[in-house]
Amino acid sequence: MLSTRRVDRGDPAAFEAALEAARDFRGDVSVELRDGSVVEGFLYDRKAGATEADRKIRLLPKDGGSRQSISEATIAAIAFTGKDAAAGKTWENWVKRYAEKRLAGEKACIESEKLD
Repeated sequence: MLSTRRVDRGDPAAFEAALEAARDFRGDVSVELRDGSVVEGFLYDRKAGATEADRKIRLLPKDGGSRQSISEATIAAIAFTGKDAAAGKTWENWVKRYAEKRLAGEKACIESEKLD
């Protein structure tokens, strides 16, 4: 699933929910900072803190740079821009495709698919 949903600070509850969803999203996100810059990458962690300035997100930049830790107080908006790498790849879907191939007489193996 390719998503381009953007959430800014206009609705604090939606913004908090988006940050939490971004941590669970298995694709890239764009983090727009208050200074106008944008960081794109895989958000893999949120660190708790007493204040918004103390709370951090951690991400792996899409360009291959080193991991970044960004204070949530500096974030203006977040957008879900990448494809969820695991979309449709549940165990149930895999078993269904395997069974369909076997029943059709096609070669079916237990090796995993190549990641795109």
